[in-house]
Amino acid sequence: MSLKGSNVLITGASMGIGEAIARTLAGEGANLILFARSEDKLQTITKSLQTQSPASKVIHQPVDLQSYEAVEKAVEASVNELGDIDILINNAGLALGAPATFSDLKVSDVVTMNGTNINGLMFTTYAVLNASMKPRKTGTILNITSVTGLEVPPFPGEAVYHCNKAAQEAFSNALRNELSETNIRVLVLRPGVVATNFHSLRVGHDKKMYDSFMEGYRPLESEDIARSAVFMLQQPETVSIKALDVVPSAQRSLNVFDRTWNERNA
Repeated sequence: MSLKGSNVLITGASMGIGEAIARTLAGEGANLILFARSEDKLQTITKSLQTQSPASKVIHQPVDLQSYEAVEKAVEASVNELGDIDILINNAGLALGAPATFSDLKVSDVVTMNGTNINGLMFTTYAVLNASMKPRKTGTILNITSVTGLEVPPFPGEAVYHCNKAAQEAFSNALRNELSETNIRVLVLRPGVVATNFHSLRVGHDKKMYDSFMEGYRPLESEDIARSAVFMLQQPETVSIKALDVVPSAQRSLNVFDRTWNERNA
């Protein structure tokens, strides 16, 4: 299915995976609506994408996904400016306080993670469904979850984050059933280890811990996830890749990493 001319809303679009998805979709001729909290970063990326792909329309909305009122207003403004939203990519996510265990987290961190990772995803989905997709009975929702949504890694910390990812999986499965008798697809993309600022945040900017985690193999890059997302979205309307795990080849399972990978593939 061609993505040219499709209107795509991406949350968490100001950096990392979200930005990479935006750039890849712009290259496919899609029109983009970028959501993130930082107005400055959104302005910079919007200008860059307009230069990169002048045929694509690119707009942005600075929005805190934890506020439904803000999300609803931003979605309404986007539809008024660009037209109905064909594709929603729920990419925004937070992992705060790592590697602290749950009982050592600040309660404010727990609230913020739940507010963004669960409420934010649901708020955006609710607003887009009602504004654009359900009236037309068509569209695609792609949720960026994680391989950790199905199985908890063998190291302490991130209980809230992993709970959030499991909730996203359950929500996606239930929503897919609810949207029977429409042409609205609900897809899930599960990244493994990705070399992004996000993963450095998850180890508290501890370079030694980060280097140890990545030792001996090459993690994914944001562009790998972007290509996978586009592959899922380009399938014909009769095909749904309901869930896709995308991991480094050296990540043999959630627990097992081939740390001889770099040595063998130098």
